[in-house]
Amino acid sequence: MDFNTLIQQRRSHYEYAKSTISDQTLIQLTKDLLSTTPSAFHSQSQRIVLLLGEKHDTFWDLVLERLRYEVPEEKFPRTQAKIQGLKNGQGTFLFYDDTDVTKQMEERFPLYGESAQLWAYESNAMLQYATWLGLTQLGLGASLQHYNPLIDQVTQDAFQLPAQWKLIAQMPFGSAVDIAKTKISQPVEDRMILKK
Repeated sequence: MDFNTLIQQRRSHYEYAKSTISDQTLIQLTKDLLSTTPSAFHSQSQRIVLLLGEKHDTFWDLVLERLRYEVPEEKFPRTQAKIQGLKNGQGTFLFYDDTDVTKQMEERFPLYGESAQLWAYESNAMLQYATWLGLTQLGLGASLQHYNPLIDQVTQDAFQLPAQWKLIAQMPFGSAVDIAKTKISQPVEDRMILKK
C-alpha cells in the first residue's frame, strides 16, 4: 500500500475484535517504531508499554473502575459500553515520556531548556502517529484515548512502571468492528500557505 493510501485509511475505530496478527509481529513493530522515530537532539524519551492478552484486559478493567467514580451514574452504562468495545480488541499501546530524560535534555541545552517538554511531546506524537500507521498497514483499527491523568497512578501500580514515566496517551487496537465515522475536514486552502 502506498503512503497516500495508508494515511487516508488511518481512521478512528472504537469497537474491536481479536485479530490473527501474531504477538511477535506486534512486538517487532513496536521495536521498529521505537528505534526509528525521531526525537529532539536524539534524546529518545519516548516509551511504550505494549499490553496484550490478560494485561490488556486488566488495563481496561482498571480504567472502567476508575471512571465509575467520575462518571454520573445515569451516564455510566454508555461509558461501560465504550470501554467494553475497546477491551474487546487485541491489545493496547500506552505511550509515555521518560521525564528524567527530558529533564536531562533541559539541563544539557539550557538555551532551549524551556522547549524540551514541548519537543518531548512532539516526538511522542510522532511515535503515536507512526504506530497508528503501522497498525493500519497491518489491517488493524485503532484510536487514541486520553484517560490520563485519572488512570496514571493505578496503571503505574498495576504494571510496576517507573515513577518517572509520564503517561501521554493510550491506543487500543484490534480488528475493527465498527465503521469509521464520516470525517469532515476544513478546506486545506484555509490551513496552508504556499510561497514560491
